[in-house]
Amino acid sequence: MPSEKDGIMIILSSPSGAGKTTLVKKLSEKDNFEISISHTTRQPRPDEKQNKDYFFVDEEEFKRLINNEEFLEYAKVFNNLYGTTRTPVIDRLNKGKNILFDIDWQGADLIKNKRLDYKLITFFILPPSKEVLFERLSKRHANDKLIAEERMKQFERDVLHWINYDYVVINNDLDECYKKISNLINAVINNGSKDYDLDYIRSHVNKLTS
Repeated sequence: MPSEKDGIMIILSSPSGAGKTTLVKKLSEKDNFEISISHTTRQPRPDEKQNKDYFFVDEEEFKRLINNEEFLEYAKVFNNLYGTTRTPVIDRLNKGKNILFDIDWQGADLIKNKRLDYKLITFFILPPSKEVLFERLSKRHANDKLIAEERMKQFERDVLHWINYDYVVINNDLDECYKKISNLINAVINNGSKDYDLDYIRSHVNKLTS
């Protein structure tokens, strides 16, 4: 049974290009924080390594894991499958490790609905503006402008899920954003006071969706 000594689960989600993966990597440098490595059927990006960034598998292997009920959560995102296997996560939580999840809103919903007996904190990362997001996506997908446009269309839908998260943080400056998330995690763990302005976030979301 989970106890006070167990680790906590921390989910970071965001629309594509808002910076969640970079933030998760930065948070994993903290003591006792580890990234949950997802399985995916998508192709690796040039800088990604097998078994470090993802477990890259084919669709047949992914479906085998689904049929064996090995996933804590899985979802289809941009025509690729992504999923988190249950056993490694539970094992590390029981050893007191804090586990970071770099997953989208579908995966976050599935984990929340599992109602596991571990403390869970959820963050949704937003860009400072649609213009900045498009710029970031255009750089990432420089060889195919259509991908950036497709991601922007998806952004309009993804951003609506902000309301289902404990905290929403705007990634205008990476270090500031990291510091904000770090402070909120510490406040939750230690029952401290939280510097969080929901009205400001609501106003920012209105700007992004208007």
